Amino acid sequence: MAKRRSGTGSRDVTRRGDIPRTFETRTGEFNYTRQESMVPMRDGTKLFTLIMIPDGASGKMPIVLTRTPYNAKSRAAGTPSPDIAMVLPAADEDLVRDGYIRVYQDVRGRSGSKGKYTMTMPVRGPFNEGGVDQVTDAWDTVEWLVENVEGNNGRVGITGTSYDGLLTLMALIDPHPALKAAVPVNSMVDSWLGDDFYRHGAFRTVMFQYIYRQTSTKDASHSVPWGYRDHYQAILEAGSLGELGRRYGADRLPAWKRLLEHPAYDDYWRDQALQEHLARAPRRVPVLSVHSLFDAEDLYGAVLSHEAMAANDPRGARTHLVIGPWSHAQTWSDGSALGSLKWGEDTCLRFRREMLKPFFDRHLKRKRPAEPLPPVTAFETGSNRWRRYRSWPPEKETEARRLYLQPEGGLSFKLPRAGESCTEYVSDPAKPVPYRVRPIVPPFAGEGTWFRWLVDDQRPFSDRTDVLVFVSETLREPLTLCGAPSATLFASTTGTDADWVVKLIDLYPDEVPGDRDMGGYQLMISGDILRGRYRESFAKAEPIPPGQVLPYHVLMPHVNHTFRPGHRLMVHVQSSWFPVCDRNPQTFVDQIAWARPEDFQRATHAVHHHRASASFLELPVRRAEV
Repeated sequence: MAKRRSGTGSRDVTRRGDIPRTFETRTGEFNYTRQESMVPMRDGTKLFTLIMIPDGASGKMPIVLTRTPYNAKSRAAGTPSPDIAMVLPAADEDLVRDGYIRVYQDVRGRSGSKGKYTMTMPVRGPFNEGGVDQVTDAWDTVEWLVENVEGNNGRVGITGTSYDGLLTLMALIDPHPALKAAVPVNSMVDSWLGDDFYRHGAFRTVMFQYIYRQTSTKDASHSVPWGYRDHYQAILEAGSLGELGRRYGADRLPAWKRLLEHPAYDDYWRDQALQEHLARAPRRVPVLSVHSLFDAEDLYGAVLSHEAMAANDPRGARTHLVIGPWSHAQTWSDGSALGSLKWGEDTCLRFRREMLKPFFDRHLKRKRPAEPLPPVTAFETGSNRWRRYRSWPPEKETEARRLYLQPEGGLSFKLPRAGESCTEYVSDPAKPVPYRVRPIVPPFAGEGTWFRWLVDDQRPFSDRTDVLVFVSETLREPLTLCGAPSATLFASTTGTDADWVVKLIDLYPDEVPGDRDMGGYQLMISGDILRGRYRESFAKAEPIPPGQVLPYHVLMPHVNHTFRPGHRLMVHVQSSWFPVCDRNPQTFVDQIAWARPEDFQRATHAVHHHRASASFLELPVRRAEV
């Protein structure tokens, strides 16, 4: 009989298993402390909060907070490493290397937090009758952090991008006394006028996938089972927005139904217009707002919120704006190029090191910068240079000039010649103008390039018979625009509703020395849509009288761009932009989301050039070098 070895006990290796109850990977090489806390709000709901504290700081440290619906724990899921900068997002490196405590928190009802999630939760009021909102949650979070996080200096900054940017701005409506700096980036501010869900009445169908993921599960684990390679075909075959929702089960999602129930700019949207809340809020907290010129999701929010806050800060001491040549959220990665466009430097790195970090240092560490941050710092595309302004838009440095759409496809700052004239095209909802070259991969797909579509070459659409094209003479001198262009189309239609899409384009020379791919490139520098039923009031839809020439005012995103000598100005006018926006049936119906197949009808549209009703773009032209 074999002897049992002394001290070995049972040989059954399966009895206890191989995974201990607890296991700590931290060793002496780690340069940070990771803390996970459930932070209580005033109503008792606890929010998951990730706290990353760097070791070895000389003195107490400020806190930089981000509140998010996008899984706070994942923000510290980088390369497994004892080095804090390797674990956190790359954009945090300069902060944590310099003794900043970095905090991420799930909003209520998301990922690790308790409570119920409401997408873009309204502030307390008619659409939120409870005692809490994102304003109170931000206050309670800051209060808990300064009282409970070891080694903090009592000064907190808040930052975030997109939805996280909205949450950043929410904290400013009633700011906690310890909140000393805010950096909202590409923020959602007004989701009907121009951010995310609508654009001046046209529903942004591309957001269907976002709404589906964000509201079908707590952890955003469901994606739309498209069953199509081409997103264009998937949306077209579904028919109306209502049928699209039914096809994929979104008709069971309260957030989706709520968006379709409010197609006009009614009380629901006005209550959520964050720029209005900020205009009434105290201006105690210094703010650095960040706007991206080629943001495919939130092209209006940063400027809207900046203008509202700047109005209560006439000296510009607390309200700053940075405008960069970026896509949505690109500020946290490489900023040397976007698509085919090259800027000659890493513009994002410059922003983070020369603007963002000194801003936080100034207000959270009380370190005076070598050079004060101006009210506005804006990258000028075309000339590829940074400029400083006292305000934005820089109205004192610009003059409004009218660029007229001419008969036979011309563009000129002169009125069209006398006589009746118009340019016609037929718009067919069965064959809408795509916003990109097909096949169009669904937005937010891993292989997609959704983030840079605003700098796509527009040539593929110039030859369509349902796209009007107007081109200027070749420029002999540079022409710089800084501010918000707009278009006034005097137009008529055989239908009873219509969409009007206007795109302002920089037409490159046929050949570009040193950059052959840019020869003949059509770069859209600003473009947007107006749903014709809202021509008189965004709050009330009205049918269009067939055949009547009426003015349609199309608001367009801000630009900071120089058309260089040898380039030409170009304008496209069309009546669909699919499926970035839903189709207009061109027959007036009460609810476009539930339009029937027979409601979608071809219509002939006409853009008029008569001197008394001449269609034009109003451009903010810089007078001289400033």
